[in-house]
Amino acid sequence: MPRALVTGGAGFIGSHVADLLIGKGFQVEIVDNLATGKRENIPHKASFHEMGVNTPEFARLVREGRFDGVIHLAGQIDVRKSVADPINDATINILGTLNLMEAVRAGSPKTRVVFTSTGGVLYGDFNTPPNAEIYPKDPESPYAIAKLSIEYYLAYYGRVHSLDTVALRFGNVYGPRQDPHGEAGVVAIFCGRILDNRPLTVFGDGLQTRDYIYVGDVARAAWIAATKPLPEKARLDARAFNIGTGVGTSVLEIAKLLQKAAGSDVALEFAPHRPGEQQDSFVNVEKAKVALGWTPEVNLMEGLANTYKWFAGRVSGAAASR
Repeated sequence: MPRALVTGGAGFIGSHVADLLIGKGFQVEIVDNLATGKRENIPHKASFHEMGVNTPEFARLVREGRFDGVIHLAGQIDVRKSVADPINDATINILGTLNLMEAVRAGSPKTRVVFTSTGGVLYGDFNTPPNAEIYPKDPESPYAIAKLSIEYYLAYYGRVHSLDTVALRFGNVYGPRQDPHGEAGVVAIFCGRILDNRPLTVFGDGLQTRDYIYVGDVARAAWIAATKPLPEKARLDARAFNIGTGVGTSVLEIAKLLQKAAGSDVALEFAPHRPGEQQDSFVNVEKAKVALGWTPEVNLMEGLANTYKWFAGRVSGAAASR
């Protein structure tokens, strides 16, 4: 039975990846420090290790685990927190990944490492979308700078140490289990507000676009990237793949589609434009289609309906348990 380690596997995306891998016949182990992940997300068939990726215990697990693949999602994911505390962001994201890579190099050099990067903020605001993998990168937050730095490290480990790495550059991932509080995606936030019968806050004119990709499609991309034989490596962008839809959708359109899915007429509330926010961001996914055989399968309306239904079910379940 193939073995996989999912870091951040108690989180929104990681738990879906773990579910899929178990369904594909993998023995799955999960590492999560539960800073943002939730125990309830952990599949009961997975082995769970509560620890951070910066720890010696994590390095030992990787060295001795004999994993066929590591899907690395653990990290500091809040862009605003990275701006407020870039040292903490780099400590978790960059040094945590280096701890992983050194452990792979020392004990399991045949393990494929799939790193989850970003296609949303990696390219900056100086290209005309859809952004292709080879476009110039000019990230404008410590979070995105850390993601790009890690991709350079992956190329180094491939070139100098012949390690097997892949980077997946996700668009704006949405779906069941996303946290509707704090620095969450707009889909989760809007679902929470609709269920609370509160206005949907739209910043600026709401015409800014993002590439909204359903979490089930993202999990499938991670599974393919962990298992599919791939050619060229050891160069930035060579083993990097955009994972999105190739379509930019405005915040206003998301609001309208969710209102339709929910049968709601909750009001829209406009707020001032947020400084530094990108206007348009979506990615070209042709490379993933050709090299991985991956394309998104869940259309936006279906994905939004699934997501709202999940949030509504949680509210109903909580009410019933009182």
